[in-house]
Amino acid sequence: MFAKLRALFSATQDQPEEPPACVPAGQRIYAVGDIHGRLDLFDHLLASISADNAARGPADTQLVLLGDLVDRGPDSCGVVDRVISLAKDHNLRVIAGNHEEMMLKSLDDDETLRHFLRHGGKETLFSYGLTFEEYAQATLTTLRARMNQLVPAEHIAFMQAMENQIVCGDYLFVHAGIRPGVPLDQQAVADLRWIRQEFLDHTAPHGHVVVHGHTIADVPVVCPNRIGIDTGAFASGRLTAIGLEQDQRWFICAEIGSAKQAAA
Repeated sequence: MFAKLRALFSATQDQPEEPPACVPAGQRIYAVGDIHGRLDLFDHLLASISADNAARGPADTQLVLLGDLVDRGPDSCGVVDRVISLAKDHNLRVIAGNHEEMMLKSLDDDETLRHFLRHGGKETLFSYGLTFEEYAQATLTTLRARMNQLVPAEHIAFMQAMENQIVCGDYLFVHAGIRPGVPLDQQAVADLRWIRQEFLDHTAPHGHVVVHGHTIADVPVVCPNRIGIDTGAFASGRLTAIGLEQDQRWFICAEIGSAKQAAA
């Protein structure tokens, strides 16, 4: 009996470890968590990413934004402007979050606008030039009409063109998560932008390591099957990015007055 147990234990010990997740050779990726209107933090983080990228030497570098550029923070308009400008001369890809979805739907639907306003949309409209007096006097219908006047067509088109998921090597980038057990090409957009516990509680492999935002934590959450990097920038004053190159991971965290880097 003991011989069998020793043999079983030895066989278990000899099992090879899972190889670390990798991005293709020659590529370097920086993925940024939910910005939520914090242009100040975003600019600070961009400067830190630029310095980190230069220090690491040449690579095909790509910047991925995980969605929720808008709402809650004070300058959603400024964030979208900055991202549109970056896209003109950087290798940049942007994923749509649930807050971009709400904002776009609010342009056509009063009930969605009501929900949008309760979850940071009011601050977004102020950043586009809505006055406090206008807001205080408006009905949903008049506010929606004013929103259509204030939000530039360029911003609307940019948000409409955002992606839902990005695969690079062994990593999958999404806003909220994925439905466990469902192939990537069959994932519902609602899950990619809104899912929470069914994804967060799932501990088995997904086939890719999923890098996501949407669910706030004080620090990045690193699990074998997922990495969450939403550190609640709008409230915490802390915006986080993850850097990926070959089998390496590291984090860059921007706070007003400081930028911190940590190994994953």
